[in-house]
Amino acid sequence: MKIAAFWLALPAMLAVLLLNPVTGCAAIPQKPLEVGITEHLDSVIPADIILTEPDGKQVNLKQLVNKPTILNFVYFRCPGICSPLMNGLAEVVNNSGLELGKDYQIITISFDSREGSELAGKKRENYLKKIRNAGDSTGWIFLTGDSLNIQRITQSAGFGFKLVGTEYMHEGALIFLSPEGKITRYLKGISFLPFEFKLAVIEASQGKSGATVGKVIQFCFSYDPGSQHYVMDITKVSAIVILFFALVLLAYLLIKSRKKNITH
Repeated sequence: MKIAAFWLALPAMLAVLLLNPVTGCAAIPQKPLEVGITEHLDSVIPADIILTEPDGKQVNLKQLVNKPTILNFVYFRCPGICSPLMNGLAEVVNNSGLELGKDYQIITISFDSREGSELAGKKRENYLKKIRNAGDSTGWIFLTGDSLNIQRITQSAGFGFKLVGTEYMHEGALIFLSPEGKITRYLKGISFLPFEFKLAVIEASQGKSGATVGKVIQFCFSYDPGSQHYVMDITKVSAIVILFFALVLLAYLLIKSRKKNITH
């Protein structure tokens, strides 16, 4: 009886440790990360952020957001994850079944205030070439800005980055905005599932916010700022495997016990 009780309690104990590996507590308010993403779901981006288009024209970011919008932060001279992120974005745009410029738009912002509009224009031309049936070519907007405006928009979106030497440490993510500028979704990583991308765009159009399948992926992988790569979290994955086998063993013991009672 004691053994059976232990196996009955084990999955619950493992689940608590798995979901809260450090504190064992429920929801704890997130503190802003120096490097990484702090989700600000349902927050609205500031109405007075002024950035610069490739042609040198200054624009109000909030006024550009007039349809479901995907916001992503990179720096154009990045030797790390920025190029894979942008390539992953171009790939999912091609495979999502949605029309860029009509169903949604993308706004890419360089968080390096040293980068100018001319470089942004070159990057825009390069990535638009990767899009099949781009539709409205204005659907992917590239912007640069001064340090103050960049700091305000990145902090508002929960995007933390740090200059180390001549390069930045940062995470990769897509941030989805409703037509009113409300943050509805974060998709972290450098590659994205077309169905999840499409769902995030649709929900952004409706102003809905919340977690998606990406939460499961994010649970198993964590961002390592040092290497600027996503690495498998062995502790969490191991806990999932242990939990799985514990549940299998529990089912086996219950079935075996039931058969034994029937035979007697």
